[in-house]
Amino acid sequence: MKTALTIAGSDSSGGAGIQADIKTMTVNGVYAMSAVTALTAQNTTGVADIMEVTPEFLAKQIDCIFTDIYPDAVKTGMVSSAGLIEVIADKLKIYGAKNIVVDPVMVATSGARLISEEAVTALKEKLLPAATLITPNIPESEVLSGMEIHTAEDMESAASCICETYGCAVLLKGGHQLNDANDLLYRKGDKPVWFEGKRIDNPNTHGTGCTLSSAIAANLAKGYDLQTAVQYGKEYISGALEAMLDLGKGSGPMNHAYFVPEFPKR
Repeated sequence: MKTALTIAGSDSSGGAGIQADIKTMTVNGVYAMSAVTALTAQNTTGVADIMEVTPEFLAKQIDCIFTDIYPDAVKTGMVSSAGLIEVIADKLKIYGAKNIVVDPVMVATSGARLISEEAVTALKEKLLPAATLITPNIPESEVLSGMEIHTAEDMESAASCICETYGCAVLLKGGHQLNDANDLLYRKGDKPVWFEGKRIDNPNTHGTGCTLSSAIAANLAKGYDLQTAVQYGKEYISGALEAMLDLGKGSGPMNHAYFVPEFPKR
């Protein structure tokens, strides 16, 4: 069995973060492992509190994984401090990690910054250059490219800039919600590839970014090429949204196990 590692924060409500990543990787056919960057107290209505781990403890988690069950792919999610980002980048380099998918969570769709300027700098200088693929939304892509993005042509220009600057492939997500998003895959030396977002009337989209990046990582771990891994990741997240799971009082989670049959009642 192929293996994948998620390095991200815990979501106590199970819809995003480590929990979403593990569910996604498991149902996409790989053995999932995790290194936790922070604990959160949250539900579908918002985040109540965050308790970050120390860089030393994160380093020990990553050491334990790579020296025992070496991952075939790695996904990183929201990492809120420069110290943690530097640990991740250093360890991935030391262990020669491959198939690294970075979800550069730093700016909300509203434009609000989610991590400090120091952490953004560490992300740009340390982690993005090590990535196989990064999956920014439009506000994050504007930060990384220094451009305003309003059109499909703007997306292609920004993706080209990001690719040239950081040396990695880019999946620029056209919207925070998959329902209205056309995503662009840009790789150096290749023509841009557009993936049309399937329109699904489902307001419960908590964890879509985590889920998509984890599905792509899982498919890279299984040996698929990047374009196929993105295609399968998009198909998976569409199915999870189409299942129309409705939990919680806010923007609820998707059904990550939508195609797993229920066990018979005993």
